[in-house]
Parts: sequence; C-alpha cells; structure tokens
Amino acid sequence: MKKAEELKKIVKDKYAEIVTEDSGCGCACGCGPSDNASYSVFSESYETQQGYVKEADLGLGCGLPTEYADINPGDAVLDLGSGAGNDCFVARAIVGETGKVTGLDFTDEMLTKATVNNIKMGYSNVDFVKGDIEEIPLPDNSYDVVISNCVINLVPDKEKAFAEIMRVLKPGGHFCISDVVLNGELPLEIQSAAEMYAGCVAGALQKKDYLKIIDRAGFTDVRIKKDKEISLPDSLLLEYLSADELKVYKFSGTGVFSMTVVGVK
Repeated sequence: MKKAEELKKIVKDKYAEIVTEDSGCGCACGCGPSDNASYSVFSESYETQQGYVKEADLGLGCGLPTEYADINPGDAVLDLGSGAGNDCFVARAIVGETGKVTGLDFTDEMLTKATVNNIKMGYSNVDFVKGDIEEIPLPDNSYDVVISNCVINLVPDKEKAFAEIMRVLKPGGHFCISDVVLNGELPLEIQSAAEMYAGCVAGALQKKDYLKIIDRAGFTDVRIKKDKEISLPDSLLLEYLSADELKVYKFSGTGVFSMTVVGVK
C-alpha cells in the first residue's frame, strides 16, 4: 500500500471512529470529550453563527471559514471535508433558498450523519456527496465559493487539492480555508505519529510552503484573514515526546497556527 493510501486510511478510520463513538474533539487528535484541554486546542465556537446545528458540530474545525468567505445569497458553495455538516448548515443560512450548498466527504459514517442532520433540517438545497478532495467528482466552473475547515492539511497531495479547487470554482469565484500550518520543524516523533497526522498536526505544512502551493495553483489576491497560534497541551505532546524532548521542543520556536486564507480564481 502506498504511503498516501495509508494516510487516507488513517484519516478515514479516525473520523469514522469519532462518529460511531460520538467522541468528537478538536481535530480528531485522539482525545475524548473528558479531555477538555485538548478539546479546545483547535476548534472555535459556532454557537453564535446563524444556521448553527448542534448535532452537526463535532468540534473538528480549527477556524470559522464561513465568517470570512464573503458568501452571498444565491451563491453555490462547496465545503470540502464537510463532516457532519456543520459549515454547510451555516453556509445555507447565508445563501438562503436561492443558493445551494454541497458537502464533500470520503467517510461513509460522516456522510450518513450529515444526511440525517439535513433530513431533520428539511433543506432541499443542501446535499452531501462522497468523494476525494484530490479528485472532486463535481463539474468544472460550478461553485462561487469553496470552503474547508481543518481538512486540506490531511490530504496527502495538496497540489492536487488546490488544482481541484481551482477547477470547480467559477471564474471570479474564491475559496476560504481554515487550516493548520507550521512555523518551524516539528520533532520527528510527532511527524511520524499516525494519531498526530489524523490530529491535524503531523500532516501540516510550513506556512510559507502552503501559501506557495496556492500561488502555484494560479490563485490571485491571496490573503490571510486570521492567523492564530495554537498551544498544544503537554499531556498530548508527552504521548510522543520524553520530558526532556518536550523541553527542547517548547524552546525551539516552532509554532502551530490556525490560518484562515482566501484566494480568487
């Protein structure tokens, strides 16, 4: 099995586990609901957002992309890695009856949960599609806005992901993505940890490299709308590092950030 396929299986299994155990926590880092420190590491509260559906919020995001996405009534919006539908339902409140929202995910359990949530809400202009972000099964030039929340960093081939975002956006359309990026090199023990990969950290790129991929994909007017440093709890890091290694890491200057970035086709 290729490394990329192994990583996708890790992510798929972890997110399926979250749904089946209903143990959502910040970015699937392997912690449970009783671990409040880890729960709040990545995720931001959606509770004040119009259209918020509590059952769809598994605490798996690292930002609020809909807040910065400049979504308008009537827009067609695509959410990549839509999970249980959290960002889709918030986007639906903005696009209204005349717009449409599509959620894309490759985990069957997530798609089932999102569909059940959508049936409860009774939305006819929200749908959920199974697919891989590296090969989005949707037509060219079909969306005004693409959003994603703490998911692209889990995709092995990020060049393909942004090429696909470019393809499905309408001319003049734009994306707004919240994701985890790094400033400085993570310890090798964390880089190689499967749990940390599914936890949005080990799969993260250096911020400058992430932005270069966006530029190479051909996007213009690329802007960082929000940049927030994330403090990883010692309890989480000590699962992978010794006490001495943790001290070295904490004084290394390495930072983990939640970045919300936009770009135009």
